[in-house]
Amino acid sequence: MTIRNPIEWATDQIKLAGLVVGSASRAGVGTEELDIRPPEVRSIRTAELGDVVAQGLDDFAAYRTDVVFLCIVYPVIGLALGRLAFGYGMLPLLFPLASGFALIGPFAAVGLYEMSRRREQGGNIAWPDAFGVIGSRSFGAIVVLGLLLVAIFLFWLVAAEAIYEATLGPEPPASIGSFARDVFTTGAGWTMILVGVGVGFLFALLVLVISVVSFPLLLDRDVAIGTAVSTSVRAVIVNPVPIAVWGLIVAGGLVVGSIPLLLGLIIVMPVLGHATWHLYRKVVPS
Repeated sequence: MTIRNPIEWATDQIKLAGLVVGSASRAGVGTEELDIRPPEVRSIRTAELGDVVAQGLDDFAAYRTDVVFLCIVYPVIGLALGRLAFGYGMLPLLFPLASGFALIGPFAAVGLYEMSRRREQGGNIAWPDAFGVIGSRSFGAIVVLGLLLVAIFLFWLVAAEAIYEATLGPEPPASIGSFARDVFTTGAGWTMILVGVGVGFLFALLVLVISVVSFPLLLDRDVAIGTAVSTSVRAVIVNPVPIAVWGLIVAGGLVVGSIPLLLGLIIVMPVLGHATWHLYRKVVPS
């Protein structure tokens, strides 16, 4: 059996998802109604990311009570994952679980994109409007692409477990103290850190490339999942430096939001979610 790298595997899954969604995800919508023209992708300056974040903050300020209510779920899920790790001998997977949570972030933030989209159209917006995405004709495509990100997240956990077993494993650590000592004071521990960070970077890069504008595009226009993903890839190719900086902004925000006890995610996640919508608006003009 041949073990493929994450990019090859994800590419095959996207092709398969495109075939499935093209025939089944848009109940009642004929393929002739899809916009088959590739959306235009414009080049942006890195300085424009400041406007993107400012607009995200503005959306958050406008609906902070509603989005805080929605985003309480993020630290709750994170703490539940942490309890699972401590309670069932999964301590080596605690960091991969926490960091890998960002891999499904673009899917988890779909409701925030919808709130920003509706705010553009005017009117009063409240947290139930985030669930308006369910009524979107692209909902099937959004779910399929979201499931792909979940699969990538699970694949990352498998990879992280394999890295641990090849370095410090296969036996689970006896305690938190012994695990920390093994990680930071042994050559095998530093090897695990370096290899894990490198592999994790590849997974994060893959998700960034295929999802930086694909979810907002599916919400905004009647396009196929393949068109949304290819547009996201083109956005990265046209704007390699700004998108790389955006990735660093997201990573840094999630790190800050994880302190203390992931509670900062209640603010960081909605700001980044709203800002992602405005990044899409700058990169893919109407």
